[in-house]
Amino acid sequence: MPELPEVETIARGVDQRVRGDVIAQAWFSSHREPFKTRPEQQARGLEGRVILSVHRTGKHIVCELGALGAKPAARGKQEKGPEPTPEAQWIVHLGMTGRLLVTTPDGSMAPHTHARLSLASGRELRFVDPRRFGRLEFRDLGRKSGFAASGAEPLVIEAAEFAALFRGRRLAIKAALLNQNLLAGVGNIYADESLFRAGIRPLRMAGRLTRLELERLRTGLREVLEHAIRLGGSSVSDYVDADGVKGFFQLEHCVYQRAEHPCRRCETPIRRIVVAGRGTHFCPKCQR
Repeated sequence: MPELPEVETIARGVDQRVRGDVIAQAWFSSHREPFKTRPEQQARGLEGRVILSVHRTGKHIVCELGALGAKPAARGKQEKGPEPTPEAQWIVHLGMTGRLLVTTPDGSMAPHTHARLSLASGRELRFVDPRRFGRLEFRDLGRKSGFAASGAEPLVIEAAEFAALFRGRRLAIKAALLNQNLLAGVGNIYADESLFRAGIRPLRMAGRLTRLELERLRTGLREVLEHAIRLGGSSVSDYVDADGVKGFFQLEHCVYQRAEHPCRRCETPIRRIVVAGRGTHFCPKCQR
């Protein structure tokens, strides 16, 4: 499943390519699984909307939509006037194998394409999901509040708040990192890699970690996530970015899916165990 760096990479790529474009027409497949909102309702809500911005919230991609004629703020610049207020959101969860691609109408249609948004610029935004575990939702912000992640954002969380998340919790720290109600967007890959960077074993009880250990974990997690974003994420399965290009961070994994391979620091063989039902990788010497 795409995790925070992969979703962030896709959201940034889509934003760069479609910000300010207008959704001229929306088509959806007949499979019901990907739709949290009925396809016909999504089509009505999307058509004629301006894409003001695209961003990541947790493991979701959120497209902020405005009325026809609304002008989105320029990326990375301060606007003189107020930013247009979004009227709606299109929310994409990629599930296990989902892809959100920007292409042209004559681009080959991938099997298992479940949504095609035809844009006024001539481009198309397509959602492809072979296993149909992804979800598409439309929200009218006049009737419903905007989408928000249930957990804290790991890229910006401060030390005190991070430590408070795990205080008194009687579960393995690996399981705690995977809990989306605590931290939004962290999955199996980056939990393993951040625990290795912090030198903490995945089975350590979260509530018994010292403040110093938790601070090492907070900063290590942020560093791993930011580096993975710079490298376009980890392509260990079906993941590609908005242009269909694979990421490179998998080439720098220290422990994830490296069982029996030598540790990149000490050459001790990496071990694999199961924590919270997930394959978990660690170095028995570097992590204590």
